[in-house]
Amino acid sequence: MDPKRLKDVHDRLESLDDRLSYRLRARNAGSGRASLEQLEDRLRDVTEYTLELRTLVQDLLLGLVARPDSEPPAR
Repeated sequence: MDPKRLKDVHDRLESLDDRLSYRLRARNAGSGRASLEQLEDRLRDVTEYTLELRTLVQDLLLGLVARPDSEPPAR
């Protein structure tokens, strides 16, 4: 796999984690039942996280199966 492509996927994964994972974890601490609006917000966050994660995994898999550059490895 191209090291630049791997680093790009890694950076995007870290960005996704920084932007959204705290939202998914922080809302579990509330007491009582969630309102309909809170449930819709949570569903929106989970959907956004899932779609971005799917794209990242797809890019990673495409990078793994891509043909290597025509350059021979340095010795």
